Amino acid sequence: MTDNSNSAIAFIGLGNMGGPMAGNLAAAGHQVHGFDVGAEALATAREAGIDTFDSVPAAVEGAGIVITMLPNGALVDSVVTEALTVAKPGTLFIDCSTISVEDATDVHDKVTAAGSAFIDAPVSGGVTGAAAGGLAFMVGGDADDISRAAPLFDVMGRAVTHCGPVGAGQAAKLCNNMVLAIQQLAIGEAMVLGEKLGLSAESFHSVVSNSTGSCWALTTNCPVPGPVPTSPANDGFRPGFATALMVKDLGLAMGALDATGAAAPLGRTAAEKFREFADAGNAHLDFSAIIDTLRTDPVRR
Repeated sequence: MTDNSNSAIAFIGLGNMGGPMAGNLAAAGHQVHGFDVGAEALATAREAGIDTFDSVPAAVEGAGIVITMLPNGALVDSVVTEALTVAKPGTLFIDCSTISVEDATDVHDKVTAAGSAFIDAPVSGGVTGAAAGGLAFMVGGDADDISRAAPLFDVMGRAVTHCGPVGAGQAAKLCNNMVLAIQQLAIGEAMVLGEKLGLSAESFHSVVSNSTGSCWALTTNCPVPGPVPTSPANDGFRPGFATALMVKDLGLAMGALDATGAAAPLGRTAAEKFREFADAGNAHLDFSAIIDTLRTDPVRR
């Protein structure tokens, strides 16, 4: 297979996550061709040193690596289909979106049938991690293809785990985000209990973040203002990870539970709670804002 690793990188999807990721690649000296449907995202990308284009094929033409960061599997499939019309044989496709395992394997089959390579590489770390180059990549695919991508992962992230064949990265991401949803609810419940017991947010954070309850949902995404000044709670819950995206990811996890028959009562409860929260008009807020519902839910005895 042709090695196009020294060619330009096409980055499709320059939103809250993709924009900073692509910007970090450009800042590291890579030639980055970018495309997004949003004019504001394109303008921000240009300021970050990314060469922007007016279509997927225009961005992909001449690139040796294509990275996608998109909202759902249907869009990934559509973009990859467009990209394959101009991609050179041997192009490496890296999908950093969160999609179903089945969608990832379907796209892989389409790419390899066209003579190129595909790995799924969803991320954890949110907008803060994307901006800081501190993402964790969970990757599915062939070891040689992952080795080609490794220098780019080093720029965009702090950790890379080869989880198995194509689709395994998505499997790991769905499991991780189900854990995250449960933890964010648990932290919210405990912080509200602490409030009612007269415990300050600062004291709660200091104790729990240094004890057995420590987790990202508290140490980075603390759902009340003050203890972690960079958390979304200090900015009106402007999303690092929007509730709508958490609902989507939990939906994928619920589909996987149904397909495998695995039991996850806490995961199913989290999916229900976040769906209700989104449907109540909060889909645009950071998912940690769900703490507000825990202050107002009626007590069940």
